[in-house]
Amino acid sequence: MPPAMTDPLDIWAVDSQIPADNSITVDFLLPTGIYIQLDVPREATIDQIKMLLWRQAQTYPLYTVLGEKDSYMFQCVNQSAVHEELEDESRRLCDVRPFLPVLKLVARNCNRSERLLDSKIGVLIGKGLHEFDALTDPEVREFRSKMRMFNEEKMLKLQGLSWMDWLKHSFPPELESTAFNNFEDKLPKENLVVAVQFDSCQENFSFQISPNLNPLDLNELAIRKQLTIHGKENEEFNPRDFVLRVSGKQEYLFGEQPLIQFRVCSAYEQQMATNVWDINSPFKMLLIRGNKINADEAVRVQVRAGIFHGTELLSKSVVSTEVSGKNDLVWNEILDFEINLCDLPRMSRLCFAVYGVMDKVKKQKSTKNASKYQTIRKAGKHYPIAWVNTMVFDFRAQLKSGDLDLHCWSSFPDEMEDMLNPMGTVQTNPYSENAASLHIQFQEYSKSVIYYPAFDKVSLYYIFHTIDFYLYLSRPFSPSSLFRHSMMSTSAPITALVPYPSILLNLLVSGNCLYKYSYLIDFEMDRLCNRSGTDVLHVRQERLRRYFLKEIMERDPLSQLCENEMDLIWTLRYDCRENFPQSLPKLLLSVKWSKHEDVAQLQALLQIWIKLCPRDALELLDFNYPDQYVREYAVKCLKEMSDEELSQYLLQLVQVLKYEPYFDCALSRFLLERAQANRRIGHFLFWHLRSEMHLPATSLQFGLILESYCRGSFTHIKELSKQMEALSKLKAINNLVKLSYLKVTRTKVKEVMNTCLKQPVYTEALSDLQSPLNPSVILSKLNVDKCKFMDSKMKPLWILYNNKMSGGEPVGIIFKNGDDLRQDMLALQILRLMDMLWKEAGLDLRIVPYGCLATGDKSGLIEVVSASETIANIQLTNSNVAATAAFNKDALLNWLKEKNTGDALDRAIEEFTLSCAGYCVATYVLGIGDRHSDNIMVRETGQLFHIDFGHILGNFKSKFGIKRERVPFILTHDFIHVIQQGKPGNAEKFGRFRQCCEEAYLILRKNGNLFITLFALMLTAGLPELSSVKDIQYLKDSLALGKSDDEALKQFRQKFDEALRESWTTKVNWMAHIVAKDNRS
Repeated sequence: MPPAMTDPLDIWAVDSQIPADNSITVDFLLPTGIYIQLDVPREATIDQIKMLLWRQAQTYPLYTVLGEKDSYMFQCVNQSAVHEELEDESRRLCDVRPFLPVLKLVARNCNRSERLLDSKIGVLIGKGLHEFDALTDPEVREFRSKMRMFNEEKMLKLQGLSWMDWLKHSFPPELESTAFNNFEDKLPKENLVVAVQFDSCQENFSFQISPNLNPLDLNELAIRKQLTIHGKENEEFNPRDFVLRVSGKQEYLFGEQPLIQFRVCSAYEQQMATNVWDINSPFKMLLIRGNKINADEAVRVQVRAGIFHGTELLSKSVVSTEVSGKNDLVWNEILDFEINLCDLPRMSRLCFAVYGVMDKVKKQKSTKNASKYQTIRKAGKHYPIAWVNTMVFDFRAQLKSGDLDLHCWSSFPDEMEDMLNPMGTVQTNPYSENAASLHIQFQEYSKSVIYYPAFDKVSLYYIFHTIDFYLYLSRPFSPSSLFRHSMMSTSAPITALVPYPSILLNLLVSGNCLYKYSYLIDFEMDRLCNRSGTDVLHVRQERLRRYFLKEIMERDPLSQLCENEMDLIWTLRYDCRENFPQSLPKLLLSVKWSKHEDVAQLQALLQIWIKLCPRDALELLDFNYPDQYVREYAVKCLKEMSDEELSQYLLQLVQVLKYEPYFDCALSRFLLERAQANRRIGHFLFWHLRSEMHLPATSLQFGLILESYCRGSFTHIKELSKQMEALSKLKAINNLVKLSYLKVTRTKVKEVMNTCLKQPVYTEALSDLQSPLNPSVILSKLNVDKCKFMDSKMKPLWILYNNKMSGGEPVGIIFKNGDDLRQDMLALQILRLMDMLWKEAGLDLRIVPYGCLATGDKSGLIEVVSASETIANIQLTNSNVAATAAFNKDALLNWLKEKNTGDALDRAIEEFTLSCAGYCVATYVLGIGDRHSDNIMVRETGQLFHIDFGHILGNFKSKFGIKRERVPFILTHDFIHVIQQGKPGNAEKFGRFRQCCEEAYLILRKNGNLFITLFALMLTAGLPELSSVKDIQYLKDSLALGKSDDEALKQFRQKFDEALRESWTTKVNWMAHIVAKDNRS
């Protein structure tokens, strides 16, 4: 039989022939006798239709006779040919289904709420109550009357119920009457894992709780945790004001019964948590398929996978079979890893690399990344296609399970191990529409949730599974470094031997067990147990090992440890704690993170490790140390920092947020806490985060932190918004300048720029705001006539402000759009740090670390140093011919004499001498290149300073393969001429200058590890000349960290002599620069 056809007259049917715009023509009859025809949406509600009608009725006669809209309702003839009053105006017209599209507007009768209820009941039961009203049967009427009275009585009682009684009435708890008896023996030794989410703020927390806990206790736990997180732990609350609802259901947990008695908990009896340390099965996963893989059909594609803890590969990486195809590839292959699930550390990350396998290497076109991959192509005929990372455990410490789609990244770093990128983000590519993706599936090891144990479980494991010494009884009741303790509980007492009483004192946790110390006894240490076996160690051997330990601990952070050295450090870990606490990073590198027994010992030992000074603790935030407790320990050390010191390292602290795999971490909380307590820190935290919001790998993480900061510092939003608006206007002007420069003369472009700046919308946006470079400086009023743009490629804007503060000098800022200023920020930050270290040692070298701030994608601000001039302009001013200007030895000294006289000149020469010494040492240590005469400036007060740090760490410019810069730092004869006060034989002044340089160099050497750490923490920033550890090797070499002070000083003196000897090459370079670009203005 063919399907029945819909009545063509039924315009309300789903498949009716309605107009394309989904509207229906309805006839409206008004009580004034007016007839209106109107097209209304088929799916509009009655209330919406009434509003449309009322607007149309205003154009018709007698509109003023109508009363209020709400005093009328519609009537229609329904499908049963009965008049129906449309009291419920939330219904849609297509659901009312009038027989014909005709609606009559009638006045409402009294008691609207009663009629509305009748209407809703009629719609709900499918029969209009007016039909019951029309019946004359006395039994029907009496029943309806009695039932109405009965229901009114019940409703009155219900309205008088308390909130909890109403909940019991409306949503009675679903309990298992014998649940506790049935499940008591089945309860796991571990606690239940429960996730609690707050409806009001969408925050959620995980708890490991006893099955005997009742809902009220869980309420209190969740509320207290939320208040603590928001810094409101002292705020009073009543847990009875909240109720637990089962996720996805209208089912509530309340009352005094234990959670295990609720049916929802008993239903999940098979899903209770399992400790991952109890599972000895090998870790494996299923690689299902890949989508949108960008490879030729002739190319075979493989996937390599590895499990990393930081940069350490925990087991041999595994490789899939080769698959050929187009964009969508299918493997359905299990990848087995040579590591047991119980040995996976908490911060394990699973890294994938998709790469093509080629039989023949095709000739590649010259591209930006061609040279990067050329070695890979030649050696293995492989080329990388995409990579992606994911954590093995989620943010709740639960082992991931089920299917997972991972959207990959296509950009590869310079250094890759087997083409895997463990330092890359664990966030998947947000641009999923075009990104390659891998579909994987985690194997199911248990029907219950598998979790990584909490710290208290780790501590107990350490106590009962770790004996570091073979012990022999020597003399009872004598002083000892070892002791025995008993654990008293409901079960039989357990005796355990523990090294170092102080460790146990810090490990005891509260619970069902009561700890009681028994007697002290003395043991003689005859053998030491290490991970590879037991060796008899004599005293001399022990001394020798400690000597080697001391030598290892004094190495710089870049030094690699061999396996034997790591074993030695681990064996003597307690000596490290007592004698070399700052060696904690090396101890962490010596831990076998693929053995959970060692991890338990390390985490226990960490709890009694003395606090490191904040500068030493910074290294623990590097990518090599991903462990949660290590990073929490580091943050605890950082809390000792003053606000000033924290500001000094804020740039690195923001960058290492990228190493945090989960949004909620100790470091982000620490930064937010300090930012909300200090507006200046908050200001720079905002801009450091905001400047990288365009990066897809960090935009979500940084965006969430920014949101949290703004919510906690809402009074700061107005100022920051004003700065954002000003930067937007500057960017618009810069784009206008760039566009105009291609069409008209420079003078005309300047006029266009000034005209734009004078427009009210720009003047208002660019006036009366805090400077992003320094929030204590107010940028009050633009001095438009002195604003200009500069001649370099990106046409930076030179903006001058009158200082609002009385007596303040004009404030100048340079806005750059198209240049990445983050490398300049790093160089200037290190210069500030050097200046601070020198001053701490009593040496003030008059450094000028001007302000620089990246504010967005290749955009930012630079502080204008007032009353200063470039060396190039000084030389040109004192010379008639550009070609000879660079060789004018007297130009710089003459310029200083013009600006200073008498004692002021002596002070200016002293300032020049000190600052020149500081920058000679700083530029040598940092390997700053491209030092032409426009990148070195001098203030009228004599301070010399360098600008533009586009080349650092020994990346000197070259042309046609020939190095243009052949000196370790800039020290020309005109500089020496000023230092010697214009007297060539003034050996005393020059000798003092050289002594300042050597003293400054040795001070930096003492802090060499700090500089290496700060640069290492910036590896994730994506700076072009700081992308791998190899780049930082330059610092180690320039500071001669592997040498003694005497050897290092000898090396520096050789570099100093070389700079003097080869200074003529600098002059030649400066001449070429000045001739090519005459900077006289």
